[in-house]
Amino acid sequence: QVQLVESGGGLVQAGGSLRLSCAASGRTFSSYTMGWFRQAPGKEREFVAAISWRGGRIYYADFVKGRFTISRDNAKNTVYLQMNSLKSEDTAVYYCAATSRRYTDDPLGYDYWGQGTQVTVSS
Repeated sequence: QVQLVESGGGLVQAGGSLRLSCAASGRTFSSYTMGWFRQAPGKEREFVAAISWRGGRIYYADFVKGRFTISRDNAKNTVYLQMNSLKSEDTAVYYCAATSRRYTDDPLGYDYWGQGTQVTVSS
């Protein structure tokens, strides 16, 4: 069982940066692939980034490549999403998720979810 708690969201101007954190409970955090997803009002939840259990494999959605960076610190049971050059279209609730399986960009492939943190980018 893994419990996830996101933090770091907020209001930022276009072009600015935010760093999201996702703190996990549970002794087996280091064995999970971790992902970040987002959901804007009226839209489906979409994949943002994922990182393998040791951090050796990283995946990004095309729309965040070069702007967002996912990382993890297994000693702290935490995964991060550094978001730079934010755009108004990045406005959404951001969720972290964990899966005991290999990487997938399908939300259905994730077993555990946080409650989400709101990111609002003003233009």
